[in-house]
Formats: sequence, structure tokens, C-alpha cells
Amino acid sequence: MSHLDELESDSIYIIREAYRKFNKPAMLWSAGKDSTTLAYLAKKAFLGKVPIPAIYIDTGYHFQEMYDFRDKLAEEWELNLVNAKSEKAEKEGITPEDKLKCCGERKTQALKNIMAEKGFDALLLGIRRDEHGIRAKERTFSPRNQDFQWDYKDQPPELWDQYKSKRESGQHLRVHPLLSWTELDVWKYIKRENPPVNPLYFAEDGKRMRSLGCKPCTEPVESDVKSVEGMIEEIKKSDTEERSGRAQGKEEAHAMQKLRALGYM
Repeated sequence: MSHLDELESDSIYIIREAYRKFNKPAMLWSAGKDSTTLAYLAKKAFLGKVPIPAIYIDTGYHFQEMYDFRDKLAEEWELNLVNAKSEKAEKEGITPEDKLKCCGERKTQALKNIMAEKGFDALLLGIRRDEHGIRAKERTFSPRNQDFQWDYKDQPPELWDQYKSKRESGQHLRVHPLLSWTELDVWKYIKRENPPVNPLYFAEDGKRMRSLGCKPCTEPVESDVKSVEGMIEEIKKSDTEERSGRAQGKEEAHAMQKLRALGYM
């Protein structure tokens, strides 16, 4: 069994475990490479039909290509798309100029609202340990309290793939099927499986997006990559962090840890 086969098998096992253990799971889908890989794995896990809703957190500041890709793929894959958007942020005119307030309301609070409205008790995400130092502290099944707070100092042990799924009152569980993957693993898997890829990842006029986020908070990187094969070769040679173009990625680790402890993705 190859390395990619092992990753795929482990991820499908985790997805199926989450579906079996929880009453009403959902997954986050941003239209980026990781969450699309997660959705693709969910399709494989359930023989071509994703049985859980896909939550898209719409901050109102995404690139048009993200919205176009979202709508096209949701239709092609017959995803149960749930759009989460903060009405309060729109009414009060909260903008990315106040980064923490904007992320707090347009991302975290929007997710809180939709989870409460729909009654979701578990949330599958496409995060990976290698993206950021604070994400390396995550567990595959990670509890959040009723305020979405994460106690990163008190994480349950996960020995021999035994995942704790019991929730306390008001909690939900975050489930991370791609936690052990790397950025390079994701692109190698995309090359092998050939799922759709958001066009923002490929270069135009010498620049491309390496990590997708809101327009005011995301900068392109210099690149001439126009294919998945070229992407793999570029990443192998790169010494630049994946989220270097993202505003949150530029925060020191302690600040990012605070954000995640309060419910930020």
C-alpha cells in the first residue's frame, strides 16, 4: 500500500466513524483544495453520494472565482450546500479593517449561528497539522464547548485510533480527517484522483493563490504554475510557508492560538 493509499484509507475511516458516532454531522467546505479533497473523500466513503451537509461560510469578501467554483461543484456533486452568513456583520458594516472583529463575526459567529439553527453536533474540517504550529496541537476528534472555545491544554489521548466521541452538554466535536496530510500530500492526491481544482491556485500574470481566503486579507504569491504537476514541483522546492499570503498566517503563534481557542478555524 502506498503512502497516499494509507492516507486515503485512514481519512475514509475517520469520516465513516464520524458519520456513525454522531446524530447530525456536517462538514466545512471553503472551495479550497483541502476542503474539496475532504468532500471528495466523503464521496468515496459513501459510494459517490455525500450524506452530510457542506457548510460554506460566506464572509461577503470572497473572490468571485470561489463563489463560481462553489456553485458549480455543489451542483455536479449534488452537495447539500448550507450557506452561513452573518446578518449582523452586514447590518453593522463590520469590515476587514478590524481583523479580529471581522473574523469573529463573519466566520466564527456565522458558524455558531448555523450550527445552532441546524442542530449540528459534529463538524468535519479539512485542516492539516503542517499548516500552522497551533494546528499541530489538534486531535482527530477535538471537543469544543458551547461557546466554541477550545481547551488546547486538555486534549483527549487518541491511542490505536480510538477516538473519543462522547460530548458533554453544549459541546460539539471537530473532526479532522486530513490532520496527518501535508500540503504536498494533498496535491499529489489531486494529481492521482483528478478532482476539480479551484482556478485561483493556478498562475495568471506571474502570480497565484497558494491559500484561499477573503480578498482584503489574502495576497498572491509569485509563480508561473499552471498545472498540478507544476504545483508539486514548486512546493518541493519552496521554503515559503503555505499561509504566508494570509493575514492570519502572518500572526505570531500565540495570537493564532488565542483565535483558535475562541472558535476560529
